[in-house]
Amino acid sequence: MFFYLSLLASLALLVMLGFHYRATILPHVPSQVRSLFPALNHYSPLSTFSGQANAGLSSPMFDIEANIQDGDSRAGLDERGTQEVMDIMRRDRVNFDQARLIRHNQILARNGIDPSGMPIDSKAVTRL
Repeated sequence: MFFYLSLLASLALLVMLGFHYRATILPHVPSQVRSLFPALNHYSPLSTFSGQANAGLSSPMFDIEANIQDGDSRAGLDERGTQEVMDIMRRDRVNFDQARLIRHNQILARNGIDPSGMPIDSKAVTRL
């Protein structure tokens, strides 16, 4: 019993470490293995503003290039958010600003808010 539990815990630890260090592991994976998993081919970490600007995640309304020129010391945009925006851009064939709006409306809908900012819940008090 304890053997199987320790084996399961070791496997879970290995999976978590692999996920955490995927950016350093993926370049060492042979191309034959990567061809079996097409999702691995699209992964590219964008942890800096310059990498995100080069990937097309900048516009006049959301100017990342100004952050680069000003020498912003932050690491960059949220990884999960940038990946969601890039997926929306690829899937819906829209530009960066439209993808940000679609993502924002999805977040609002998940939280019970319509795109105008009003709550969807009919019991919500919006006026006194």
